[in-house]
Order: sequence, then C-alpha cells, then structure tokens
Amino acid sequence: MSQPFLPPNQSHIGPDHSNPAPSQALVIGAGLSGSAVAHSLALRGWAVTVIDQAKGIGAGASGLPAGLAAPHVSPDDNVLSRITRAGVQATLQRAQTLLQRGTDWAPTGVLEHNLAGKRRLPTAKSDQHNTQDNTQDSTPDSPHEGSVQASAEQVAAAGLPLGTPALWHEQAGWIRPRQLVAAQLQTPGVQVLWQHKANTIERRGDLWRVTDAQGRALGQAPLLVVASAFDSLALLQPLPGFAVPLNPLRGQVSFGHMHDLNDAQRQLLPPFPVNGHGSFISGVPTPDGQPGWFIGSTFERNCEQAPVREEDHAANQLRLATLLPNLGAAMQQQFGPAHIHGWAGLRCTLPNRLPAVGPIDSQRLPGLWLCTGMGARGISLAVLCGELTAAWLCNTPLPLAPSLAKHLAAERYIRA
Repeated sequence: MSQPFLPPNQSHIGPDHSNPAPSQALVIGAGLSGSAVAHSLALRGWAVTVIDQAKGIGAGASGLPAGLAAPHVSPDDNVLSRITRAGVQATLQRAQTLLQRGTDWAPTGVLEHNLAGKRRLPTAKSDQHNTQDNTQDSTPDSPHEGSVQASAEQVAAAGLPLGTPALWHEQAGWIRPRQLVAAQLQTPGVQVLWQHKANTIERRGDLWRVTDAQGRALGQAPLLVVASAFDSLALLQPLPGFAVPLNPLRGQVSFGHMHDLNDAQRQLLPPFPVNGHGSFISGVPTPDGQPGWFIGSTFERNCEQAPVREEDHAANQLRLATLLPNLGAAMQQQFGPAHIHGWAGLRCTLPNRLPAVGPIDSQRLPGLWLCTGMGARGISLAVLCGELTAAWLCNTPLPLAPSLAKHLAAERYIRA
C-alpha cells in the first residue's frame, strides 16, 4: 500500500491533514458514489447522514438494471486504464463481501470485441515503464494482469467468427447497481433521509449546513460530501471559485425477458458478457425479477432529461448487430414494442473522463468535498473513489498509487 496523498510541489491539490478529521459527515446523494462514500466512512467509525431527494434506491443513474465492472485498456496503459483497473478490483471485492453471487453480481469475466482496433493491450515498453512507476509508488500492478488476448474458444463461444480481434478480461463481471447501493447504505453508522431535496449549502462557523427550498435545515456537520451526480452542479455553482466542469451524459439501456426468446436465439447467447460497442449481458434478473438480457448504453451529451425513447431502442438494436452480428440478426423481433423494455438515466462526466474526488478548495471552502464525475464507469470507479475519500480523510494508506490519486483530486480544477 502507498502512503497518504501528499503530491510534491502541488500543495494546493489534495486534502489538508494538519487538523484531526471530524467523525460526522453529511453526504448529498444516495447513488453509487454517495453510498460508497458513506460505506467507507462508516466502516472507519464515522456517523454519516445521507440526503437524497428520491423516494428510494435507484431513482438516478444507480437504477441501471445491470452493468459491467470491466477494465479499460490502452496501448500505453494510460492513467484511465490504470485507475479503472484498480477500480474494478475494488468493486469486485466489495461485491464479494456485500452481495449475493449469481443474483446480485457474478465474476463471469468479460469478452471485449475489439471493434476498429480501439482497445489494445499495453506494449512491452509501456509495461516496463509503468512497472517502474508503480514500484516507486509501492503499488504492485501489472498492465496485463487479468487482461489477455481472447482465445479461439472464447471468441467462438461469443458467436464471433474465428480470428475476430478480442480481449478477455478475467477480472470482470456483471453487477446490479441497485443491490450494491442498498447494501452499502445498510452499513451500521449510515442514516438515509429520503425525499429531502438539498437546495442550499452554506458554511456556518465550523459546520456545513444543508437546507431545503423552504429554508428548513436537513443537517449540519464539519464535513459535507456532495455526490449527487449532475445535480451537484446546481448546488455548488453559487459558491466562490467553484470551477469543476460537470456535464450531463444521458444513457438508455434496452432489455427483454429470457422467456420471450426461442430455442434458436438461446443457442446464440454468449455464456459471458460481451463488451465493445456497448455491452450485452444475459441471464441477469430484470427489475421485475425475471431473468433477462440487456444491451446498451446510448451516449447523449448535454442532455438534462432522461426519458425512454423508441429511437434509442433502435440505436441499441444496431449496437447489438455490430457487437454480435449473428445474435443481433436473430433477435430483431425482440426489439418490437411487444417485447422490448427500457431504462434511461443521467450520468455525470468530466472532460478528461476521470472523476473529481476530495476537497473542492481547502482554503476557501474547508470541509466541502466532492465525489462525482464517474461518467459511464460508475460501477467500476465509485467504490474506489469512496475508499479514496475515506483514506484521505482518515490519513490512512490509499487504495491506489499517489501518482494516480492526484489525477482524481477535485482541487485540480481550482482557478489560478
């Protein structure tokens, strides 16, 4: 494990450990990010109150019926690849601890159809370079660990032609995000206030105070972590110097029930999730509890509403046809109105595709932290970001190398 995050020559970025950490916190947002922060703090003895405007779990992006925890790979093993690899490992470990295998999640491995050559494993040169970097950071990590060229048998099992370029991610699998959120919020020390919309935040003395639209206090604590995805922007924009460029990213998933498939279609289903141009998962419970199949997601930037749209079902049908051509051709009729179902939600993203975690501005806004900007990788990154938040606050070893952690620091957006 590495030491607490104190990046050299960047004293303006990262948490200030000069004062003892408080033991009470407010978290705004009860989705993947907020529940992960609450869980990680509560495990370390904190009393955490989570505030959310929804009636219950899964009203936002964490309501995604099913998704993948799978690493990002790149020829140079870039920062995003290295961080998501650590994130996937953290998520799978959390799932192993909290969730029911086979119903809530499964470490199936994931085949990545390498469409247009977008995803390639690191070269030997980048492997050596990053091994040296990681040795310096005291974090053992191999760019090839768990990700290899897919075998001919794996490609065939996916229903793809022999010779199709593909990767196999051994350390990957599917997860139902609502189940993970629910389990994290049930941690002793976590209290959730549902149907309470945070309208204003302000610092009074040494405490942060959250009020609703009527001016009623929802809570106050020395630490406030804003983890409400794109809704974070409206809360934080009025504050002096806030400059984190949060953007909405709408996504729609299409799904259907396994009992609607005929024998010929079932024969073509891959035995594991397939990623690449969107992702396909089958045999996972749908929101009504019946086993289903899922394809998605669409990506629509700068859209602040998330209705389910017929045209996005058509876009997901095309995704399936591109990702798994034989299966896509066989399942055309499953996208008709009699069979197809949909889910849509808003994610929150940042320009460099990396989350913003930690204090927003330690000098001007002490005690105000952020954990958002997961984009389409909330399943893979939220648990890691929650652990990073708690490690920084408690001055304990980090869950990833300091040289990587600094790329997630929210203070990287402080205006000069």
